Amino acid sequence: MAKKKKDTIRIRQVKSPIGYNQGQREVLRGLGLRRIRHEVEREDTPAVRGMVTKIAHLVEVIEETS
Repeated sequence: MAKKKKDTIRIRQVKSPIGYNQGQREVLRGLGLRRIRHEVEREDTPAVRGMVTKIAHLVEVIEETS
């Protein structure tokens, strides 16, 4: 039986975390973002969405894949 593809979102860091608090830097690292214009693809879960919401001023969601 074939596995069903899970929903994913693509996240790009657009701003430096310098000058922001440690918690926001840790969220960036938790998502796997390391530098400006770095993109990662993560599973679309409430936890990941909450992380993106917390640092919405530092990242952008590139695409939402179903």
